[in-house]
Amino acid sequence: MGITLTEILRIKEERGYSVAKLSEYSGVPVGTLQKLLRGDSANPREATMAALERVLYGDESLYPGKAYMYQTESNQPGMVMEPAAAYGTKTVKKQGEYTVEDYYALPEERRVELIDGVFYDMNAPIPLHQQILGRVYAEVLDFVEKNGGDCLPFLAPTDVQLDCDDRTMLQPDLFILCDLKKLKKIKIFGAPEFVMEVLSRSTKKKDMMIKLAKYLEAGVKEYWVIDPERRILIVYLAQEEGTPHIYPLQGEIGVQLYEGRLKIDLGKIDGIIERMNRITGEE
Repeated sequence: MGITLTEILRIKEERGYSVAKLSEYSGVPVGTLQKLLRGDSANPREATMAALERVLYGDESLYPGKAYMYQTESNQPGMVMEPAAAYGTKTVKKQGEYTVEDYYALPEERRVELIDGVFYDMNAPIPLHQQILGRVYAEVLDFVEKNGGDCLPFLAPTDVQLDCDDRTMLQPDLFILCDLKKLKKIKIFGAPEFVMEVLSRSTKKKDMMIKLAKYLEAGVKEYWVIDPERRILIVYLAQEEGTPHIYPLQGEIGVQLYEGRLKIDLGKIDGIIERMNRITGEE
């Protein structure tokens, strides 16, 4: 059922949290908290209550100096960013303050993405995810090798310093780079022409909202999103200002980067999903 206003007030009082401190720990704006604690919010956002519950029912030693990023005026409504856990950086920072230097200072086993100064933890890809990526990459690589040209395909984990600044470093699932001046020894410096992500429940909001906006703003010409759960492909083209095209996983579809000559067999992707679901008993 979730935490109630009565419980919030009780635990806040027991721990001696001021409104400002609770705002810092949870990421919920002070004004929103004040309205909630006064009882002025009849239907508070689910995300607001979830952020407060994580703090008030959790170990308070995790939070000092490591606040949650909640909705700001520049965020999408209701968006809650992952907490800034103890990332092992040299200085204590809040989410939104991390840089590429902090990114490279992380332990090698810690896989994250950095977006506008915010760290997002990345789980290891599940087997279905890997099977889909392998299928698409094989078709892309075969086409590139047969047709020549300067474009190169890449798979995660490959660092992409998307905005050429020190606040964002992504690891797209699959991408195609044609401007090889952007290819550096340890990373890609700038936006690829084509990007594909395979959705999971833990990455859906990030891939469909945050990364979509970042990719198109940075100059990615074509962004594909495969949703294995709904068995669809969603395509965004920069020239169409991000208007989505939705396709069932049937037949073939051409990659616009190659004027449709590179065709991806969506039916085979659907077959992979069907087979993996049957094997794992998740039909």
